[in-house]
Amino acid sequence: MSKAFTKETDDFDEDDMPESSGLPAGVKNYITPAGYARLKNELDDLVIKERPEVVRTVSWAASNGDRSENGDYIYGKRRLREIDRRVRFLLKRLENAEVVDPERQDTDQIFFGATVTVCDQEGNEQTVSIVGMDEVDPARGHVSWISPIAKALIKAREGDVVRLATPTGIRELEVIEVKYQRLAA
Repeated sequence: MSKAFTKETDDFDEDDMPESSGLPAGVKNYITPAGYARLKNELDDLVIKERPEVVRTVSWAASNGDRSENGDYIYGKRRLREIDRRVRFLLKRLENAEVVDPERQDTDQIFFGATVTVCDQEGNEQTVSIVGMDEVDPARGHVSWISPIAKALIKAREGDVVRLATPTGIRELEVIEVKYQRLAA
């Protein structure tokens, strides 16, 4: 279909779209040292390695002449916008990050950075680590500190029973163990 019949333009600037931080208004961006390092490494990789390579490709493609049908040029410009948007996002996240080291916590209560083992009514045990929004990884048991399970566990102690509202109903979870340890990056 001809571009004449679509509302798409080559001038569409994805940068005009608002970026959602995912954090509730007025809330700090808590993060573990491992999470901070991971974001910093991603930022460095984008700025030092990937962006210069894409700029070289776009420059080469632009020197070939007609840009309207030049795939390397069009894709490269789009990729540069994606990289720049991600760099801005990472810079904001790192700037607003409040690093909390779980190993420095000295409490038996559950707070940010805790690794908690719970047992449900059926006897199934589950271990979760309460981490920042940028570190969520359900496969590794890393849940956001603003997730429903973390909110249910916050301020509980070993032996406490907490109630967790789920789509299938209320679940009761008994806190078996609370520990604060370094989380793997």
